[in-house]
Amino acid sequence: MRTPPERPLAGVSSRPALPRHVRMHFDPHRGAWALLSPEKVLWPDEISLAILRRCDGRSEAGTIARELALEYEADEAEVRADVLAFLQDWSDRMVVRL
Repeated sequence: MRTPPERPLAGVSSRPALPRHVRMHFDPHRGAWALLSPEKVLWPDEISLAILRRCDGRSEAGTIARELALEYEADEAEVRADVLAFLQDWSDRMVVRL
């Protein structure tokens, strides 16, 4: 019996990136950004976009959270928890690579 591969877990040192099969696209008809993946279209909100734009494979999740906390004048610990939860959820959907 094969064991399934381990699920990657989001942590402050994770360096999230969009996989090759995923791209961001601006839909001029809706006036909104979409995340396109084979057989999936996701419509991220403003906060999700702020996180996704920083998923360059070089920036650590902790740094992304710190930058967003400063930008939105929010508590860094709360933002960190939200960013890690977001990255984990979108990694589980296979549209963010950790």
